[in-house]
Amino acid sequence: MREPGMIVSRKKALWFFGIVGLLLAAPPFVSTYWLSILTLILIFGILAMSLDILMGYTGLPSFGHAAFFGVAAYAVAILSTRYQMGFWGCTISAIILATAVAAIFGLLVAHTKGVYFLMITLALSMVVWGLAFRWVDMTSGDNGIAGIPRPDFGETISLWDEATFYYFVLAIYLGVFLLIYLFLSSPFGQSLKGIRESESRMQVLGYNTWLHKYLSYVAAGMFASVSGVLWAYYNGFVSPSDLEITASFEAFLMVIMGGPGTLVGPALGAGIIIFLQNFLSSFTERWLMVIGAIYILTIIYLPGGIMRLKFGWLKRNGGE
Repeated sequence: MREPGMIVSRKKALWFFGIVGLLLAAPPFVSTYWLSILTLILIFGILAMSLDILMGYTGLPSFGHAAFFGVAAYAVAILSTRYQMGFWGCTISAIILATAVAAIFGLLVAHTKGVYFLMITLALSMVVWGLAFRWVDMTSGDNGIAGIPRPDFGETISLWDEATFYYFVLAIYLGVFLLIYLFLSSPFGQSLKGIRESESRMQVLGYNTWLHKYLSYVAAGMFASVSGVLWAYYNGFVSPSDLEITASFEAFLMVIMGGPGTLVGPALGAGIIIFLQNFLSSFTERWLMVIGAIYILTIIYLPGGIMRLKFGWLKRNGGE
């Protein structure tokens, strides 16, 4: 007889590959509007997965994760419009810069936890927001930077085509998902779960918990920068609003709603939040209040997120 855990794992795999298949087949059957929504979901799914490294696997809730997203987006905007740098140069430079910022911030936050970690990350993100808002000569201040061109790859592949750009983002999303999965499945990733459960116990076992939290923070910032790069090319415009607390709060909500510590859950949460934003904003200007109410209800009635509810049912079903 197969173990229940094996049944659950196979069902998870079937769900994952089924969803990927639907995403691959979607463009010919949906309008340009819905294709743009799917693209947004994938971009912010990467951001939510990167935050899940901290929240779900290391136990470090952050309210400043949009800082790395915004730094990468601004790097692409400045390099592509002011210095006419190509796609690979912009992308690599943006990821390196955002990772370097995460490495510096990590030195300040890795020794904290709980509400102290949350508040310090919030303060640091506001520093980055203030820099983007005030450094007018470089960032254009509140006006933001427009005119970010999408790249072409040869004469046949142009990312100005919405379907091509969608497949491009989907390929990067799947690559990032695989990298994060391998990272969290490694012995290092398993040790992060131990720190989440009991940091003092891990210290007694001889683990350098500060270093583990620091590297987790840097890795999360690096993966967040990928979503920032994609956002800059998708939107063609960046502004200080990409660094505001609202952006970090939305990523936080995506993880909570989908299910922290599940990896797939944050992407699902991103889909729900992006859909609600576009759906509710067409009916009311107070859509943020509605999303806030949904967040409160999720915390009260579904603290483990949608994914934990779903696979909890699968586990019970498989064990019968």
